[in-house]
Amino acid sequence: MLRNLLILGVLAVASASFPMLYQSNLQMFEGLLKSAVGARPAVETDLNLATVPGRPAQPLGRKVVIPADARGHFTSAFKLNGRTVDGMIDTGATLVAINSSTARRIGVSLNASDFKHQVNTANGAIKAALVTVDRLQIGKITLDGVQAVVLDDKALRTNLIGLSFLQRLEKYQVENGSLLLVQ
Repeated sequence: MLRNLLILGVLAVASASFPMLYQSNLQMFEGLLKSAVGARPAVETDLNLATVPGRPAQPLGRKVVIPADARGHFTSAFKLNGRTVDGMIDTGATLVAINSSTARRIGVSLNASDFKHQVNTANGAIKAALVTVDRLQIGKITLDGVQAVVLDDKALRTNLIGLSFLQRLEKYQVENGSLLLVQ
C-alpha cells in the first residue's frame, strides 16, 4: 500500500512539472522528438499561437508575448484592480499612466487637489495625481502595489503601462516583432 502511494506521488509530481520543464527546455524536447521520429522528413513549423499577429497576448506560464500592432505598438488588454482595461505598453513611460475615467472605473477616487505633481509628456508638462494600483495583471503576470499617475482624460486617451511595472519584471524585450514579458 505504501509503495503504491509512493509511486502515485512520484507520478503526480512528474506530471505536474512536465509543462514547466517543456517550456524551459523547448529545444531539448524538440531534439528528443526528432530523434524518436527517426528518418522521417522534417517539416518545420514555427507557429506559436502566442506570437500570431492579430491575436491578443497569450500567457505562456509566467511569460506573455504581445505582438506589435500595425503601427508597431504593443497594445493589449490587461487588468487593473481586477477590471479589464485596454492600453499600450510604453517602454518610454517612467510610470504606469491611466486617465481619470479609468481611475474611477478601477476604484481610485481623486479630488482636484490630488493633481499636484507635474509630469512631462509628449504633449508637454501637465498636472497629475500619484496613486498606487493595488494589482496590475497582464496574462498570468501579476504585480501588486504598482506606482502610477492619473492624468485628465483629455491629456491621456490611451492607458500606458510604463517602467514602474516593466522594471519589476525579470525581463522584457522585443524579439521577432513581439514584446516578451517574463516574471
